[in-house]
Amino acid sequence: MDKLDVGVQSSEWQLRRYRRFNLECPVRIKIQSDTTAAEVDTVSRNVSIGGLLLRSPAFVAQNVVVTFMMSVQGIKAVRPIHLVGKGQIVRVENAADATFLLALRCQDPVTELEVFLPM
Repeated sequence: MDKLDVGVQSSEWQLRRYRRFNLECPVRIKIQSDTTAAEVDTVSRNVSIGGLLLRSPAFVAQNVVVTFMMSVQGIKAVRPIHLVGKGQIVRVENAADATFLLALRCQDPVTELEVFLPM
């Protein structure tokens, strides 16, 4: 399922803190509060070491803090590599296909992701 598209315009990423890449891979987010706990299986649309844009079948409220596990398949890897992190949902949009786009800002940069991204 992993698909990398390096067609991101250089002028687009120069305005951002971290360069983004179109990368589709499974991402499981976990939401925990005092009263509830939930897990949602999503798919990344684009990624950077500072955040993810996810397509989700479930609504997740803005400003919610989540933990996530992204499964990335490397070219030489026998099985997927699992990258974990914590972040906050900073934007939620309705998508045309009855799903939601969730912008997740990482609490700490996921520098391990750089191994899978082109220079």
